[in-house]
Amino acid sequence: MEVYQSIQGIKAIKNPILTLGMYDGVHIGHQAIINQLNKIAKDVDGESVLLTFDPHPRMVLQPNFDFKFIYTLDEKEKALERLKLDHFIIHPFTKEFSQLTSLEFVRDLLVNQIKIHTLVIGYDHHFGKNREGNFEQLEILSKEYGFNLVQIEAVDCNDIAVSSTKVRNALVEGNIDYVNKALGYPYPISGEVVHGDKIGRTLGFPTANLKVDDLKIIPSHGVYSVNVFIKENKYLGLLSIGIRETVTNSKELRVEINILDFEQDIYGQTIRIELLDKIRDEKKFNSLDELIEAMNQDKIHAIKKYSK
Repeated sequence: MEVYQSIQGIKAIKNPILTLGMYDGVHIGHQAIINQLNKIAKDVDGESVLLTFDPHPRMVLQPNFDFKFIYTLDEKEKALERLKLDHFIIHPFTKEFSQLTSLEFVRDLLVNQIKIHTLVIGYDHHFGKNREGNFEQLEILSKEYGFNLVQIEAVDCNDIAVSSTKVRNALVEGNIDYVNKALGYPYPISGEVVHGDKIGRTLGFPTANLKVDDLKIIPSHGVYSVNVFIKENKYLGLLSIGIRETVTNSKELRVEINILDFEQDIYGQTIRIELLDKIRDEKKFNSLDELIEAMNQDKIHAIKKYSK
């Protein structure tokens, strides 16, 4: 997959079959569009293209809006590469760029610069200044400028149309079952292992503290079963997200992983985890013995359900 940092930086693309959008999470709806792109590209001897923007338009147009992402840009790139996308264009989004009308956007960028053969969009796509562009306008422009137009219907998960907004909300609620079904695979979190206060090891559950990208969505407080990937190896683990009221008065959010059957020193390494399910919410226990008993039950749950 070729990756470009602006539209101006692209090389000539053969019969570009293009879609556009933020594609946060690359959920099953996004995947359906990319698969359609690739199918059309194969049929017309063309190449599939996704045009996205960085930073997210909301961060430019609503700078005080607290916005976090399902995927980091690196995670998004890897997901798109797995889908065999040919070209990924990450165009800078600025206030000046946001003033382009839908006509200017289609004519000047998609037609004149990228020279699109076919535009593939989702069922509710809007674009251009004030999101004025819609499917009806695109139908008119496609005839005027000679490109094909394809609209993809919504993809459902549990009879609910999948969207990045619904996935974000489900993460905040801790509904990992919905998140994983909507994404088509377990929710990933990556980060650097940093030193903590080492309380976990005094309880018999040594943990790796994870430093996560500030713009990445952290699911609701609680304990989760996870897969842990360290270099080329996979381990089963328990992820704890919260402020650990039972053992400390600190209100600092911690993301801690207890990796089962693992004793190596991994400080400073970047590791990746996949959330499998939520075992329970975070709770303040009356004693350390109660906490240890709950942690043992968490471990039993993970092993019974996921250990091979």
